[in-house]
Parts: sequence; C-alpha cells; structure tokens
Amino acid sequence: MGIERRIEFAAPPVLDWPRLVEQLAARGRVPAVKMIDGLPAFPGEVPPADWQELRLGFAAGMVTVRRSGPDLVCLVWGTADGELTAAQAALAEALAEQAGGRFPDRAG
Repeated sequence: MGIERRIEFAAPPVLDWPRLVEQLAARGRVPAVKMIDGLPAFPGEVPPADWQELRLGFAAGMVTVRRSGPDLVCLVWGTADGELTAAQAALAEALAEQAGGRFPDRAG
C-alpha cells in the first residue's frame, strides 16, 4: 500500500529540473535522482523531458513520481514516517507551483 498525492494538470507539464531542485532546496529538501524509467541514474543526471517515472532520494527516503495522463502522482510506501511524507508534500507542492497544477483533494 502506498500513500499518493496527485497533482492535476490541464496538459502534461514541462518541468525545469534545475528550478525544481532550487524550489525544493528552499524548502529544506534536496532530491537526488536515483532512477529514471526503471534504470539507475548517474549522479547529477537531469531527467529527460519524456520521463514516465522517477525515483527521487531525499534524506528521509525515496519518493516515486509517475506520469498518469497529464497528471503527476507522488508516491511513498504506506509505512512512511512524518519526515518522508513531508518530503513528498514539498515535492508535490513544488511540482504544482512550477507547472500550474492543482490538488483534486482541495477545495477551490
């Protein structure tokens, strides 16, 4: 079982990876790309624009980001502690902020 946060977009988002890393660093969460589409990533590797699944390492653990149609889903294991779910939330917020996404579970 996983805990997921879905971010809805009108069209598939185009992400500026260096800017996303800066946004997360400003929130005290620096990600390291560990896997891109099921393959190990090189240190400092920037995901290509057409990625489908990323595994991002944070100090607290791993967050998976998957494309689902135009939307993005941030996923952690159901046993994730507060620090890992906080990293997941920071990532979801940064993704939504950067590409104009919205959270379906929020009013407005």
